[in-house]
Amino acid sequence: MTYEGVLKKMQTELEDTVQYYWLLPGEFVHVNTLLERQLKLELLGFQCLNCGLDRPIFRQGFCRSCFFEIPQAGDWIMRPELSQAHLGKEDRDLEYEKKMQLQPHIVYLANSSNVKVGVTRKSQVPTRWIDQGAHEAIGIVETPNRYLAGITEVALKEHVSDKTNWRKMLTNNAKDEDLFAWRERLKTYIPEEALPYFLASTKETNISFPVLKYPEKVNSLNLDKTPEYSGKLMGIKGQYLIFEDNTVFNIRSNEGYVVRLSLA
Repeated sequence: MTYEGVLKKMQTELEDTVQYYWLLPGEFVHVNTLLERQLKLELLGFQCLNCGLDRPIFRQGFCRSCFFEIPQAGDWIMRPELSQAHLGKEDRDLEYEKKMQLQPHIVYLANSSNVKVGVTRKSQVPTRWIDQGAHEAIGIVETPNRYLAGITEVALKEHVSDKTNWRKMLTNNAKDEDLFAWRERLKTYIPEEALPYFLASTKETNISFPVLKYPEKVNSLNLDKTPEYSGKLMGIKGQYLIFEDNTVFNIRSNEGYVVRLSLA
């Protein structure tokens, strides 16, 4: 069986074990069912997720020109403290920015390789935690806009990491942490204007991933350098496919790549 299409991040469902789905033209692939199957990936070209043209992907699934022009790639995406829609100030498209920034956001703690602080729209919980490969996560603050969440993250990352060690996450070396205790310790550092939105009673979310075998040493597949690869799929964690030979493939960082997927 063969599938072809442009890569986009896998869709997920939080169940006892996370369920993963690949949406390709005319196809809906339940990726969990491919475990222990031999897969072949071939790079066919590119398709910018915005303009749709066959141009090399620059970042986030967009070609270079789109990345520097469209509101979906504004600096406030990666740095929410730069959000200004609450002030009525436009970055690239005020209507879009109001839609995305002026909605509830969660500042959270997630443990994938270590405890980290992050920001996501409330509507993206728990999807964001799954995509980061976190096996446990908890909300700290729920703010009415992205700016307040952003300045809270900036304040807290002085006392806790805001990065995930993706290699450690994929080898499953992270230990369990008491996220309730972390939340209480960090409460002291929440900015005054965000403190009224502190979440004192939210529960911890625990996440189990469909992995039959974790890699001992991680080898990342780069389709630009290796446009054709075959391997037995042994797990899925975050947005990574994990193969038997310790190769891992990050779907998210290859969005916009057009591939052929063949099943043996």
